Amino acid sequence: MPISDATYAPFDSPEEYILQWTDRIWRDYGLGRLEDHYAADMVVHGAYGPIRGMQTVLRGSLAKKSAFPTRVGTAEDVICEQRGADAFISHHRVFHSGPQTGWWTYGPPTGRNSESRNIAICLVRDGLVVEEWVVRDEYRVVTTLGLDPEQIARTVAFTDEPDGLFGTAAPTDVLVAGESGVRPESHADEAALINEFISAVWGLRHLELVPAFTQRDLFLETTRARVRTRADNYQSDLVQMLAPFPDAVVEVRDIAVNTAAEQGTRVGVLWRLSGTYDGAPAYGPVTRSPVEILGASQFLLRKGKIIREWRVFDEIAVMAQIARARGDVPQA
Repeated sequence: MPISDATYAPFDSPEEYILQWTDRIWRDYGLGRLEDHYAADMVVHGAYGPIRGMQTVLRGSLAKKSAFPTRVGTAEDVICEQRGADAFISHHRVFHSGPQTGWWTYGPPTGRNSESRNIAICLVRDGLVVEEWVVRDEYRVVTTLGLDPEQIARTVAFTDEPDGLFGTAAPTDVLVAGESGVRPESHADEAALINEFISAVWGLRHLELVPAFTQRDLFLETTRARVRTRADNYQSDLVQMLAPFPDAVVEVRDIAVNTAAEQGTRVGVLWRLSGTYDGAPAYGPVTRSPVEILGASQFLLRKGKIIREWRVFDEIAVMAQIARARGDVPQA
């Protein structure tokens, strides 16, 4: 059953819905339009915990726009996939750039240019966003503003909700239905490839399999604006991501696949990493405390193999959990 035009009206496609609404709200100072874009009871899942209700989102958006009034969010890609006749899921990869000229959570204006990559994953039903998962490279934001990541991590709060960042158990079979609902039957092979890659290589630590899943000239763009090329450097970066949490469990929570003439076949993935900070002391002295990470990746496929991955997660949120477990005193 094809998706109803009403789901993304008045635009020509789900991709245009996402791009045009982003500009209408952020470029045009149309923050009051949020009530026409978000359901009143919508939920945003972020790296520090859930945000509930459109009005709460509006308050946070006003603060962000005030701090970065001329910041530009440029779409790198939008991966959309149908979720029944009345809904679609969108994995929107955005590169943000612009100066901090107003007060922000981290303090007074720095005047410096902030740069970061975000991935916003929106479930749109009957023309309204009803649920969203937002992942930001906040470490890159902090460092481009000239601030100290460790000091900032002591000032931010992480959720105390017992159900954590997602509030639900992992999907039984993400290839059939993920956080966003039942997937279509199309692109089954591509979704299965990426699910197997993350499950086997990331989850079971079979890093020796990376070359079997990837093209020779593999590119990884990940947190802190780091770029890694070819399989051996991908393996090295993945080991460094996992090593602080040796018992880490990686869950694939949602998958969307789209093929377009210009962009090729891309796969968007929402994932969760949970583990204990008792391994490599990458974030200071180990605490043997639990850490939860909400992450997102986008993969570009070529001839049935991975040629590129963009990976985003919030290392400031990781550091905030560890700082709290360590009992660090917040510093202004």
